[in-house]
Amino acid sequence: MKLGSKTLTISLLILALVLVNYLAMQIPLRLDATAEHVYTLSQGTKTLLSKIEEPITINLYFSKNAAGLPVFYKNYEERVIEMLRQYVRSSRGRLTLKVINPESDTPDEEKATAAGIQAERIQQGGETFYFGLSAIQADQQKTIPILNPEREQFLEYDLSQLIYNVQKIDKLKLGLITSLPLKGETGNPMLGQQGSEGQYIYQQWSASFDIVSIEASATELPSSLDALAIIHPENLTPKLQFQIDQFLLKGKPIFIAVDPASQYFKRLGGEQAIMNPSSQANISSDLPVLFSGWGLKYDSSKVLGDNVMATQVALQNGSISKYPVWLSASAENTNKNALPTSQLNSMIFIESGSISLGNTSNLTFTPLIQTSEKAGELDTSTLSFAQPEDIAKKIIPSGKKTIAALITGKFKSAFPAGNPEDKKIVALKESKSTSNLIIVTDTDWLFDNYSVIKANFLGTIQIQPRNDNLNFASNALDFISGSQDLLTIRGKGNSIRTFTVVKAMQAEAESKYREQLAALEGRITQIQSRLAELQGKQTDKSRLVSSPEVTKAVEDFQKQETGLRSERRNIRLALRKGIDALGNYLLAINLILSPAVLCGFGFWFQQSRKK
Repeated sequence: MKLGSKTLTISLLILALVLVNYLAMQIPLRLDATAEHVYTLSQGTKTLLSKIEEPITINLYFSKNAAGLPVFYKNYEERVIEMLRQYVRSSRGRLTLKVINPESDTPDEEKATAAGIQAERIQQGGETFYFGLSAIQADQQKTIPILNPEREQFLEYDLSQLIYNVQKIDKLKLGLITSLPLKGETGNPMLGQQGSEGQYIYQQWSASFDIVSIEASATELPSSLDALAIIHPENLTPKLQFQIDQFLLKGKPIFIAVDPASQYFKRLGGEQAIMNPSSQANISSDLPVLFSGWGLKYDSSKVLGDNVMATQVALQNGSISKYPVWLSASAENTNKNALPTSQLNSMIFIESGSISLGNTSNLTFTPLIQTSEKAGELDTSTLSFAQPEDIAKKIIPSGKKTIAALITGKFKSAFPAGNPEDKKIVALKESKSTSNLIIVTDTDWLFDNYSVIKANFLGTIQIQPRNDNLNFASNALDFISGSQDLLTIRGKGNSIRTFTVVKAMQAEAESKYREQLAALEGRITQIQSRLAELQGKQTDKSRLVSSPEVTKAVEDFQKQETGLRSERRNIRLALRKGIDALGNYLLAINLILSPAVLCGFGFWFQQSRKK
């Protein structure tokens, strides 16, 4: 073959590869070989995209040229772009993606700021960068101010929620049934009545929902409600409970917070209520008809105690003690695979109860917040005037208990015979489709006393979160009130996988190393004990009398120590060799495989031409 022919062949081969790569990018066909299908859109997302009526523009802001930007941000930006391209392909022309680099002092930076994208500061160098997302439909705009790589497993949910929210014009309507002054109360100065300040959680919910207050004496629910929140229910009419049951069975979401021991009502009732809890029934709250009818177990006479989660409190005598019925929940107590609690790290629950699922129920019960294995249940009556150490002694550990849970599935009606006061009304016996319910067995966590810190700065009240209580309250309602398509989207794994083989090798070597260290320390202890015994037999108390036995013991110890040090070096050397060999093997595959495939294709192409 002439030189010119070879050059032409190679040029055509390169051109063919470029064309194949281009066509592969255009064909809407992908193979996702990841363990958790992180690159595959959920059916819920595809359904959501098919419902878009007007075009939506997605603007991705990323400062790719920022000096000192960590590599994992650049990798995550590629991950986000790839995911958004899948959205664009699946939207059939309803979505448009624009990637914008908002460099300093440019119109693009002004555009990012106007969209609500938050500037982040790089730790090394102090330069700022932007990494956020906005969705625009007509005159509506919604924003994800910061794209956090730590939230990668919920990337699809966040993107789909953004697209869903930008299409909503009006706020969702949230029905609120509560005996607590979450909204605050207006006093009457003429009658000497003082008003009360509302809780900050009510302000947060008001920003997302149009809240409709419903009295416990009501006999029906407003027909236009999108979601329902029931906080410390007291004396609900049978008709209202029936309406709540039917609301859930129609597929509408409900958030319920009950409490075996409300601190608010304890303080309100004073010492008399504490001395005689039965004199003030609203210290505890329950929905026994609904809970039992839905197959749930909750006992309003029991509070949870957990010495592991006990919160430090200041006693009246000025001392500090751990109170085991005030539960401080950390990240270990939250469900990291559930969207409402995936990013939560600290919460507090005050004398909470527990919720569980009946043995015969077919519902899906997902714990959101749980105690440790050392938790136990106590009668509420045992808490009156009891000291923390006395309460701690009464706790009998009985395994993990669930403080908050997400319950989904097809619920059976708690009123199988229909409306208890009007049998003529047609009633659902079972959920039409999947129903969603979140239950929390405490109500005090919603109060400002346990969720925020208030400070007066130049006449303005500044609010600072004390923990993640408010985040959980907002997350829970945002989650269950979202589109049914959104609720089908589950968290996925990360695109960056850990090197499990190397980790296993390290763990095995370290385990062996720790065992040998323990053995060495045991031998040292034995030798020292033997030396002390020999020294006790000395006749000269002022100095150590060396003997063949002592000398032999010391020599043995030195030999053993030298041998163990040598063995330790061998273990470390073998560990490094194993990891280096594995790394070299994978490096060789990465360097050789692609050229080998290319050469193989070239050889096949050349042989095909000869034929």
